[in-house]
Amino acid sequence: MGRQDATLFSTQAMFRLNGRVAFVSAAPGHLGRAMTRALASAGAHVIVNARDDAKLAAFESELSDEGFSVERAAFDVADADSVRRFFAARDRIDILVNNAISMTGKPFDALAPSDFATTYASSVTAAFEAVRAARPALRAAAAATGQASVINIASMYGVVSPDARLYDSPRKQSPFHYGPAKAALLQLTRHLAAELGAENIRVNALVPGPFPRPEVQSADPAFAGRLAARTMLGRLGDAAEIAGPLLFLASPAASFMTGQALTVDGGWTAW
Repeated sequence: MGRQDATLFSTQAMFRLNGRVAFVSAAPGHLGRAMTRALASAGAHVIVNARDDAKLAAFESELSDEGFSVERAAFDVADADSVRRFFAARDRIDILVNNAISMTGKPFDALAPSDFATTYASSVTAAFEAVRAARPALRAAAAATGQASVINIASMYGVVSPDARLYDSPRKQSPFHYGPAKAALLQLTRHLAAELGAENIRVNALVPGPFPRPEVQSADPAFAGRLAARTMLGRLGDAAEIAGPLLFLASPAASFMTGQALTVDGGWTAW
């Protein structure tokens, strides 16, 4: 093997996850599906999570048919007791992806304190409880391979506010309880990184930008065009484009990276 071939092999190995165990909440969702496939394609055994067991079973079957190593775990990550029971039964978790969030789209005047509480509980509190419950399993993974990785899925609207001019009506705007929850998740990421760094458990955040679902784009192409024009690349993100950044944070390639927010937004927040 020549030096160039050896370097290529070494570089590819940095992104491999063979023998690793990953957990992804809200796995059957728009970006969840792409992130799950990225981890499974890199060789990880992936535990897919969501509240809807029927939807989860269909996704599990789809992945199994494609030859991936996968299992499902249907429970609500906002239910702390369920979270604790699940992770207490796991010997090892190498990669924990906190992707879930629950919210109801409401305009400013219609929001209630309970809306904020639900959204915060399903994202920020849920991520905290998942990490705390999974800590022994994450610690075991770090002991086995030298590191474990927690990835919190935030949003560009946790960094900047929505531009109301892009939306046809207040009801269609990004909800007021979404961005603040994602901002809190970014700060939680830093706190967790400081807490767990000595145990070689890395904690980072992924910050997606405009990745609207295909049905949203087809239903309102004018709106999709306005979003696309707001990015430096002049286009929207495809769900598959979240795979590389997610895999980077999960893999040994990011072994000296913790407490950081990796932004994938086509330049939206860099203007």
